[in-house]
This record gives sequence, C-alpha cells and structure tokens, in this order.
Amino acid sequence: MIDKSYNPQEVETRIYEGWTSNNLFAAGAGAAEGAESYCIAMPPPNVTGDLHVGHALTFTIQDLLARFERMRGKNVLWQPGTDHAGIATQMIVERQLMENQLPSRRDLGREKFLEKVWEWKEKSGNTIVSQQKRLGASADWSRQRFTMDDGMSEAVLKVFVQLHKEGLIYKDKRLVNWHPVLQTAISDLEVENIDVNGHMWHLKYPIDGTDETITVATTRPETMLGDTAVAVHPEDERYAHLVGKMVVLPLTGRKIPIVTDEHADPEQGSGAVKITPAHDFNDFEVGKRNNLEMINIFTVDAKINEEAPEAYRGLDRFEARKKVIADLDALGVLVEVEDKIVSIPHDEKSKQVVIEPYLTDQWYVDAETLAKPALAAVKEGRTKFVPKNWENTYYAWMENLQPWCISRQLWWGHQIPAWYGPDGEVFVAATEGEAQAAADAHYGAPTEIKRDEDVLDTWFSSALWPFSTLGWPEKTDELATYYQTNTLVTGFDIIFFWVARMMMFGLHFMEEEPFENVYVHALVRDEHGQKMSKTKGNVIDPLVLFDEYGTDATRFTLAAMAAQGRDLRLSLSRVEGYRNFVTKIWNAARFLEMNECIRVDGYDPKSVSSTLNKWILSRTAKAVAEVEKSIETFRFNESANAAYDFVWGTFCDWFVELAKPVFNSDDEALKAETRATAAYALDQILKLLHPFMPFVTEELWAQTAKQGPAREKQLIVSRWPEIADLINEDAEGEMGWLIDLISGIRSVRVEMNVPASAKVPLIVVDADATTRARLESQGAMVKRLARIEDISFADAVPNEAAQLVLNEATFCLPLAGVIDISAEKERLGKDLAKLDKEIDSVDRKLANEQFISKAPDHVVNDQKQRRADAVAKKERVEAALARLG
Repeated sequence: MIDKSYNPQEVETRIYEGWTSNNLFAAGAGAAEGAESYCIAMPPPNVTGDLHVGHALTFTIQDLLARFERMRGKNVLWQPGTDHAGIATQMIVERQLMENQLPSRRDLGREKFLEKVWEWKEKSGNTIVSQQKRLGASADWSRQRFTMDDGMSEAVLKVFVQLHKEGLIYKDKRLVNWHPVLQTAISDLEVENIDVNGHMWHLKYPIDGTDETITVATTRPETMLGDTAVAVHPEDERYAHLVGKMVVLPLTGRKIPIVTDEHADPEQGSGAVKITPAHDFNDFEVGKRNNLEMINIFTVDAKINEEAPEAYRGLDRFEARKKVIADLDALGVLVEVEDKIVSIPHDEKSKQVVIEPYLTDQWYVDAETLAKPALAAVKEGRTKFVPKNWENTYYAWMENLQPWCISRQLWWGHQIPAWYGPDGEVFVAATEGEAQAAADAHYGAPTEIKRDEDVLDTWFSSALWPFSTLGWPEKTDELATYYQTNTLVTGFDIIFFWVARMMMFGLHFMEEEPFENVYVHALVRDEHGQKMSKTKGNVIDPLVLFDEYGTDATRFTLAAMAAQGRDLRLSLSRVEGYRNFVTKIWNAARFLEMNECIRVDGYDPKSVSSTLNKWILSRTAKAVAEVEKSIETFRFNESANAAYDFVWGTFCDWFVELAKPVFNSDDEALKAETRATAAYALDQILKLLHPFMPFVTEELWAQTAKQGPAREKQLIVSRWPEIADLINEDAEGEMGWLIDLISGIRSVRVEMNVPASAKVPLIVVDADATTRARLESQGAMVKRLARIEDISFADAVPNEAAQLVLNEATFCLPLAGVIDISAEKERLGKDLAKLDKEIDSVDRKLANEQFISKAPDHVVNDQKQRRADAVAKKERVEAALARLG
C-alpha cells in the first residue's frame, strides 16, 4: 500500500542510491546498441564552491535534458567535472595556513605548498558534487574529471605547445588587470566595477617655452607621475597650434609631447586628456598608436617605484595620491576639485581590493585569429544560441577582441611549459627534457634553464572541456561517439570567457564546433526582481529548499519559471505551491490504488470503448506532445506548465472526479476498463514528469509495481511515451463540453450565492441534436457534479433564471425561491460600486508621477496586479448581474 504521505527526505536518498548502485547514470545506460548519441558537457563548477540557486537552475535544466533524452532511447552522456579555480583555491589554502599558524606559502616553497592544496582538495574540494547529487543530477560520475587531473594536464600541455609553434601563443608586454594583494593578473570576470563617491582633479600643465598651460583632468592623480603625453582631438582647433609642442610634467620636470588622437573628446572637459599608457587601458592604445614611452610607476604591491621622483618612492598608491595632490596644489597647478561618482575596479570576490591596470610581461593567445572560424560557425548557423539574441553579445565580443592574457602569477594551476636560458631565450616544450635538449642545441653546450613560474588562467584548461573530458588527445571511443556535444547550458556572463573560447579551441583542434546549441539561462532573482546578495539578506539557499519543500518541488519551480530571456523571480510561495503539486500526484496515485486501478497485462489503450477513457488517453497524448515539443525547443517553462496543467487540472481534478461514479457503479466491464485506463494514464504521467520530478515519480513507479505485472526497468531508463495515435477529437469534444457545462454551472451557483446543498433544475433552450444527445449520455454526470435536480428542454428562457450560454444552447437555472433575486441584485450592485472605487483609487496612484518614480518596482507592480484583479472581478460581477436580467 502506498504510504499516506510522501516523505522526500527518506525517499530521495534511497532512490538516488538505487540509481547509482544500478549504474543508471553511465554513458549509454538504457540505450539500444547503435542508438543516437546525446552529450552535455557540464560547466565545471569551482572546486571551492557551494551549490547556489544559479547552479540549481543550470543543473536542473541539464538533468532535465539528460533524463528526457535517455528516456527517448538515446545514448546519453552527461559529462561531469570540476574546475581547479586557481585564485579562489590558493586563497583558501593560504588563509587556512595563516589561521592554523602554519608556515606561509612563501615559507613552504612551491612543492610543499602544492601538497597542501592537493590535501585540501581531497578533503574539502568535492562539497559541490555531493550537493549536485542531492539535486538529483544523473551525470556519469564514474567519468568525473578535474581540470588538473593527469589527462586534462596532458591536453593542456599539448594545446599550449602546439599553439606556440603556430605563433598563436606568445609573450608580450601589455596592460592587465593587476591584483596588488595576490600579485597576479586576473581576468575581467574577476573584476567588479563599483560606483563610489570620488573626485575629478583638474590640473594645468605648462607648455614648454611659453606662458600657456593646458588643462587635463583625472580621477587618479598619482598616475600623472607616469604620464608620457597629452592628447587632443585632431579636429579640435583650440589646440591645433600646440600639437607637437612639449609639456613640462609637474613634479617630475619630464617633458612630454602634445599629440592628436580621437580618444580625446572635445565635448568632455577641456578636450585635452593626460595619457598614462602603463596605467590605463584606453591610454595604452593611444600610446601604441602614437609610439609613446610606457612608464610603469607601480611595484607589484601597488607602491610607487623607482620610475617616480624620490619623494614618492615606496609610498602606497593612495598615500602617494594624497602627497601628489598636496604638492600639485602647492605648485599652483591644481585648478579645481570636482565631486564625482567614479566607477572603480575592485576584486570581484572581496569587493575590497582596488584593481590596477598594470604594464607587465605575460603570455597571450592570438584570440583574434582563433575567433574567425568561431564567429563563422554561429553566423552560418552551425551553432545556435537560445535565446537567439545572445548571438549579438557573442558577436560584440568576438568582433572586438584583444589578445587573451593566459598567465597568472600563482602556484596552483597548470604551470606554463616554458623554460628560459641565461639570456632570456625561451624554450616551450611538453617536458623539461625536450626543453633542455632544445636549449643545449641552441647554445651549443649544456646550459642551465629555469622554468617559468607562472600558471595558466583556469579558463585556458576549461576551454578544452568538451573534448579533453572525452580523452583527447587520445583517439578514444568516447571522443568518437560524443563529440560534437549537443547542448551547452550556461549563464550569459561567461559567453565570452568560456563559450567563445571553447568554440575557438574546439574548431582549432577538433575541426568541428564543440556543441550544436548553447542555451543561455537567465538570472534567478528574489520575488521582487532584486538580485540576490548576502548584503541584502535575500539569498535563497537551494539546500534549504530541498530540506523544507523537497528536491522535486524545487526543481519543478525552477523549470516552470525558466522562460527564455526573462529573469526568474523566485519566491518561497511558488516552491510551496509545487510541493502541493507533488502531494497532489502522490494522493492521486493512492486514490487509484484504493480503487483497484492496477496495471493490466495486455491492456490495449486503442481498444477502450468509454468516451471518458478515450478522452483521458487523448488528453494524455496531447500533453506528452506539448511537453516534448517544448523541451526540444528549450521552452522549459512551457513544458513544465503544460505538464502541470494536464496532471493537476485534467487528470487529478476532472478525470478522477468523473471516474468516481464509474468506480462505484455496477457496470463491471466499464469499471474494469476505467481502472486499467487510469493505471495506464498514471504510468504515462510518471514518465512525463520524470525529467522534472525524478524522485517522486521513480518512487511511485516502484510502488505501483507491487500490484499487477512486474516492471521491466526502473523509470529513469523506461521509454518516453509514444502515444500520438491515441488522440481522439470526438471524445475530447464531448468531454470538453461536459467539463465546460459543469464548470459554468458551478460558477453561476457561486456568483449567485446559491447554497451548496441546494439542488436546482436545469432548463435548456435552443439545444440542437448534438447537445440533446450529450445530455442523454452525460446527464447523470451533470446532475451529480453540478448538483442539478432534473434536466428539461424549453423554447424560451424562464423568468428570474440565471443563464449560461454554451455553443448554440442556453442553460437556465431558475432561482426564484432558491435565492432572493432582489437582494442578490442589490448585493452585486454594491460589489460593483466597491470595485469601481478600488479601480479608481489605483488609477490615481498609477497616474501620480512621484509615486511611479519613487516607489520600488515591486510596489508599482503590486498596484498594477491589484488593478488587474479588480477589473477581472468587476467583469464577473457584471456578468452575474446580466444573468439575472
């Protein structure tokens, strides 16, 4: 017997262990030999991470797709793995060393420190994997990869060496985002620009040999120590006579030229800008165009170095700023200090450390060359973005590429396979032995070489993910079977950092796009549309949702809200609502079991005779088709809502209600057919819902197997329903009419305040032959479910009767003597007046510009919803009044 209530905490662990012990997540599980392959490469979460609600969304969608395609008989591989997260992991281990009063990284040395990192990784680095399993992720965990495992490391070495030989990897001195605390270059994704209250300092620089000055402005006055030019627009006539002249740079006495460059905007400030090529990304480009000197005035920890005048050397950058401002003021060249909101780059993780543009030697990939085939692949439709508008974001980045900085000044990561001779000559090779041989040949004698201490950007190794996880550079069976992968599910923020780079490397090394489709999911926000943050206190922890509401309810909520191109507004009430849906399914299965709805060996759904049974089979077939089409087109909200509407509204509410009289009837043949049909339809529902709600469906699949014929397979590897031939429009027409009639009568009774216990007559006017025939066959059901005393036909509408029009006929409920007609009209009139007043009040509020401009979005939206609800209710009241004549 199915338990009275569903306990997700007990069921989920047991069910998951059953799947894994039976190896049902393995590549190709349940597929026939030669089946079409389907592969998803899991975006590898950071080994330092915990499951957040964004993860829960992307992994839910991936698991939904994997389960769906597995049930459709495909050879499915959901390839899992984790990323070594260079900076984050190194920070964690360094912090632990400090907290435990152990020797620091520098004191330990590289080898001993890396041993500590690997120890941490083995103990604590797979937390997120266990959390993914709680979500129900059906990835092939036996194939789990790590971006620094042996096979991945071999792939990284091969790619680096080959690209270097091809001239696509090189070393260069360029500007990078520099983290002065970690003392490493970082990627744009690790930088967050934060608006702060700041200043704009306006400075006048004297023109050499004249009495003239030229005014420039800066938010970082300390960088003026590294200025190497002043730029004006080539068409700015105000400064045409100064172009080519020299400026005497205050505090340094250094002479720098006045140059022309379109970077200078005549409409902004004075139209002249100071150029510091070593400390500003725009200035760096100006410097290259004008062949300017590039002077780096900072040390690696953002102190002033030997390039600046002695008075500033050794000062922290912000201390130097204070002194520079004071000294400029004393010189009389500080002409104005303007209060200004300034966007300052910070370390994305801590939000505390200010990141500096910094000139340094780094390794680069020629991304512009690699991007060309990757651009063509999307433009020519070989890889498609869903929603399509994200293609524009992809194009915007790919068509304006700078060289990709791939080196990091860390110890945790793939150490760059480059060795240096005594004169700085570089030897790139897969092994130290190969590099040594090359060096000895170059110098003509055995020569000591030293390896580059830097490691590669983590995005470099993850760019190989779709093929390195399948065994490349070896020609494995998995590589031949699953590459190209089918679908990538990811967030919009890493389209460039990851998606684009996988496209580049996949096309370069595999000569084929790494995936057919890129599904870009939206952000998960709170119920008011606010971005979740710990500071705001509005973060929703998916693990808490699993504990409180069950994993199935959480997953279904995320799927039901995953509309293309629209951020999710996640509220606990939605999750609670879908927990009720889980309960509804469970209770429906118990009800069917109690009414002996058992699967019948040899049951043929095409042979049923009852209109009710033909109808539920037809509705099931249409629901399957709608859910299937929506999943195939990545419209997950539509697929979930179609499943919900059918299972709750059609099956649980209407079919079960309409079947109750049959179960209690004396017609044994009809009773047996309806029981078998109900059991069959429940099976299809469990299959339909399994990709969304894997735990409760698998549990009910097992519970309903205790009676009737044995199950051949667990639900996870059972076949998706193929029942399109059960669609029956005639049965749907009749049963749809019946449901509309019963619903309409019930609505009229509620609107008219007819007591629930009162049975009223139903008089039908203008009924045609079809309606008469339907009332003949379905009249008993109408009487029972709409609480109708008797049904008769008439030529005219009787007095004081509420009316309902359905198709050609008018259905009348004579209410004289059942309710006080006059009092009812008066009540409805008062309701109408109240609603008019409420609508008017909201309209005045929404017309108030101050309210619209000052109120939070969710408050404005609440008022708009309040108005929409009042208008809908007013329409219902007006209809009720009209029914009373």
